[in-house]
Amino acid sequence: MAGSGEVMMDAPQLMAFMREVFQQVADDFTVEEVKPNEVTMRLNISEKHLRPGGTVSGPSMFALADVAAYIATLAMIGPKALAVTTNCSMDFMRKPVAGVDLIATAKLLKLGRQLSVSHVLIFSEGMDQPVAQATMTYAIPPIKSL
Repeated sequence: MAGSGEVMMDAPQLMAFMREVFQQVADDFTVEEVKPNEVTMRLNISEKHLRPGGTVSGPSMFALADVAAYIATLAMIGPKALAVTTNCSMDFMRKPVAGVDLIATAKLLKLGRQLSVSHVLIFSEGMDQPVAQATMTYAIPPIKSL
């Protein structure tokens, strides 16, 4: 139930769901930890995530923020593949460390029947200061009545 505070999917279940419905990118990400209303995710950096100069690209950082917010939402509501991003505000604050995985923590700020709003902080692994932050809003598909 949305907003109940009970985790509906743990890290292994979320990873299995990602491999089932988003096999094209699932191996790019790892769900590190799931808590009520919060997840920690890793972007497994490879050559395809780098821009000229060797730093992680903005689109890769956006993907991490987007997936982290999606996973934080699904952790609380269960497997709803059709939840979709409806809004994003993202700030790129520091240059990520070249070739180092990125770690995102997504915290649900609001979880209702129709919308989920998350705040996501992204760090280069080992850095104390965030490289980016985002506020993401997801639309949750309605429950169909019988």
